[in-house]
Amino acid sequence: MRLWLKMAMVLGLTLAILVPLMMVRGVVHERQQYRRQAVADIARSYAGAQTFAGPVVVVPYEEVVEVEESGRLVRRAVQRQWTFFPEVLEIDGGLKPGIRRRGLHEVRVYEWHGSASAAFELAIPADPGNLRRIGRPYLSYVIGDVRGLVGRPSLRVDGRRVTIEQGPGDGDGEGLHAALDPLQPGHKRSIRTELRLVLAGTERFALVPLGDQNRFSLASSWPHPGFDGRSPGTRSIDADGFTAGWSIPGVASNAQQRYLAGWPGTVAGADASAPIDTVSVSLVDPVDVYSTTDRATKYGLLFVLLTFLGFFMFEMIRQLPIHPIQYGLVGLALAMFFLLLLSLGEHLEFGWSYLVAAAACIGLITFYLSAVLRGVRRALGFAAMLTTLYAALYGLLVSEDNALVLGAGLLFAILAAVMVVTRKVDWYRLGGGSGPVTPRCPAPA
Repeated sequence: MRLWLKMAMVLGLTLAILVPLMMVRGVVHERQQYRRQAVADIARSYAGAQTFAGPVVVVPYEEVVEVEESGRLVRRAVQRQWTFFPEVLEIDGGLKPGIRRRGLHEVRVYEWHGSASAAFELAIPADPGNLRRIGRPYLSYVIGDVRGLVGRPSLRVDGRRVTIEQGPGDGDGEGLHAALDPLQPGHKRSIRTELRLVLAGTERFALVPLGDQNRFSLASSWPHPGFDGRSPGTRSIDADGFTAGWSIPGVASNAQQRYLAGWPGTVAGADASAPIDTVSVSLVDPVDVYSTTDRATKYGLLFVLLTFLGFFMFEMIRQLPIHPIQYGLVGLALAMFFLLLLSLGEHLEFGWSYLVAAAACIGLITFYLSAVLRGVRRALGFAAMLTTLYAALYGLLVSEDNALVLGAGLLFAILAAVMVVTRKVDWYRLGGGSGPVTPRCPAPA
């Protein structure tokens, strides 16, 4: 009976340690929110995550249509436009990374020194029907946050420099536009454009493949890129940075369709909330202390359970009584590791913060257990077990792609060790029972 009572107590204490572990996770999420606020503050004062789209050629026109009003047909003039997308769109450039601080938090920023070249084939219908007037065509670019423009962009159309104006044109949103030469019904024209600009932003940069054929190229000295949206067709990543290239046919993207439907508000009243295809690069922190600590706390219950299991084995096999309060204090020390890891990680590199937090907790528990287990050798044995657990956890955290196989292997090894150590234990005797009863064969008649 005593064995089962002790097992129930250990299980109850293990579940009780969930409370401080959940409190630590709450602190992690709170600090993550503080960092998001720091990123938002930098974006407000510098420039936000950038999206660059374009160019497109827009030709506004006025058409007379018949509408029914009060039971009779009335001719009304309505404003419409033709939108021409590039036959070929080529965008390239380099992202120059930088760091800005807000309190304890580092926010990654960049300047994109880029160029966008496009080739258009324009063809105005020869018989436009009830066309009344063709307006002045213009070249339109959409930019996520125009506050990020550094200096004045340079635009050339067919080799001739043209004046750039604010806004993407007639629609809402942020961007640039430039007026083009007038066009007449039946007029066909080929034009080539080249825009050079420097665009600053925060953490993420995206391009929209609006051409019938799109070729994008990006490079940076940042060695930890995160590719969202479409994956690059070619990439090279090393300690000196990365290069990436995309080749996207227009028929394999919804970009033109979403642009015509009103992204991002270029057509009044259209739904601009649906996502549009992009290729994007994020300047990623390879070891985010908040996300890594949050992942680490998910293994906290396993740490406590394994440590309590070791106590239980000592207590049962060596007949060494351990008080529930002693179980609880060691469990709290294990939970404190995660809070130390978070607080130190805001000031040190993750590897050093992990080492210091683990060394502090293992040292404290070893000192305490030398008295609880009545021997330094036993305490050092527990310290070796904890060191192995912390080393295994570190491997799980820094090797996210292999976390499942590493975790499964660790659990299997622990189970195998427990089974080997306890293979000859008489649990009936430890539990205070009389053991299984062996039935006797009846005497021969």
